[in-house]
Amino acid sequence: MAAIKGRKKKYALDTNLFIKAFREPETNARLIQFHAAFAPFEYLHSIVVQELRAGMRAGKHLRALERHILEPFIRRGRLITPSFAAWKQSGDVLRDLAHQDGLQLSAVPKSFGNDILLAVSCRESGVTLVTDNLRDFNRIHAVLPFEFVEAWPVRSAD
Repeated sequence: MAAIKGRKKKYALDTNLFIKAFREPETNARLIQFHAAFAPFEYLHSIVVQELRAGMRAGKHLRALERHILEPFIRRGRLITPSFAAWKQSGDVLRDLAHQDGLQLSAVPKSFGNDILLAVSCRESGVTLVTDNLRDFNRIHAVLPFEFVEAWPVRSAD
């Protein structure tokens, strides 16, 4: 775990961290610790909202997602949504990965396209992405510098 200094840095969690927290008690405890330490600096990305809602069963699970995850961020206005410029730049990143890294555009999964847009819009918003998907985000970082850290960072005493 990396120690993070500075209270003004903003963070957004990748979808996979929420999914693991829903499934694994140990990861859920880490998520709760992260929220306790970083709540004033934490934002929710609209791509994460899309991916979570897409994988959620309707009914009590969806209501719990809304109440415990989405509503606190909505109430506080801590949402990140990609701009038109971010959408354009995500296309540039896909093109650059195709030319420089041999990425086959016809085989790109939607989740990787979402990861690129997530990276671009986090950069645009000045937000550090927290993820355990280091393979994909290191690949994106090779053509688009942006800030991301491995789950779970800890706040150091300032």
